[in-house]
Amino acid sequence: MSQVQLSDPKVVSEIVAGLLAERPSISPKFFYDEIGSHLFEAITFLEEYYPTRTEKMIMLECGEAIVSAIGRCDVLLDLGAGNCQKGSALFDSLKPEEYRALDISKEFLEKAIFSLQKEYPQIRMQAQTCDLQEELSFPDLVDRKKVFFYPGSSIGNFDPEAALSLFENIVHVCAGNGGLLIGVDLVKDREVLSRAYNDSLGITAAFNKNILLHLNRLLSANFDLKHWEHYAIFNEQLARIEMYIRATQQQLVTWPGGQKQFHVGDLIHTENSYKYTRETFEALLMRAGFKSVDLWTDPKHYFVVAYAAA
Repeated sequence: MSQVQLSDPKVVSEIVAGLLAERPSISPKFFYDEIGSHLFEAITFLEEYYPTRTEKMIMLECGEAIVSAIGRCDVLLDLGAGNCQKGSALFDSLKPEEYRALDISKEFLEKAIFSLQKEYPQIRMQAQTCDLQEELSFPDLVDRKKVFFYPGSSIGNFDPEAALSLFENIVHVCAGNGGLLIGVDLVKDREVLSRAYNDSLGITAAFNKNILLHLNRLLSANFDLKHWEHYAIFNEQLARIEMYIRATQQQLVTWPGGQKQFHVGDLIHTENSYKYTRETFEALLMRAGFKSVDLWTDPKHYFVVAYAAA
């Protein structure tokens, strides 16, 4: 996956502002350098990490109903596409004329599309850099039915108001012609959630700590991974997993033009993963302006796949 270059002042400013904040933080979008992307793929195979396999089961078992709810699909817009495996799994059922893989780093997407294009030569494909925290715009697709696809409960990384803004943006882009197919994790037993983010093999810990290596490259910083540990908790009041990197010893982290002193126990926030009930998630979609919402879930009610028509 391509790296955001050090010369990009907007990226540097965003990272430095987060590190120097009273409660230091790093945006989760910086998880996904090439190493981070491969580590996340490994996470999806872990026994403790149920979301990926549960979502896949719902998509398979409820596939006909999902396709029926969606109807025609001119363009499939795959948000946070990664390796494009989930998006391409819809090709045979939705039969899109065009596929756009959207993610923060383009090179990783282009490699995936290069292979996919050979298998599906009839579908026009394009990799497109996209930051979901910014406005979505596709002026060349105005008159075509657009189906946005956002699997994996990645929407949980947004706080509810930011999620609402993204949904409102999608409604605006669709302009009554399309919708959103999305997967979301549901509130459940604290122990199940804790295991999913604190796996026994330590893959999630490696994924979380790798963000510091990415920052070292982006900022020419000197984070030493030996002095940091993974820390994840479930905040029941806010219905979210909170992930942090925690300092295990006092240290001074420096980068060109700046520095930050960290003490033992200091936290850098890296991710929230909000969990919803079926009712609260449907209400959020309807509040954004979608006209109707269909929901499908698994027998344990761990996860929901929804199609919201714009």
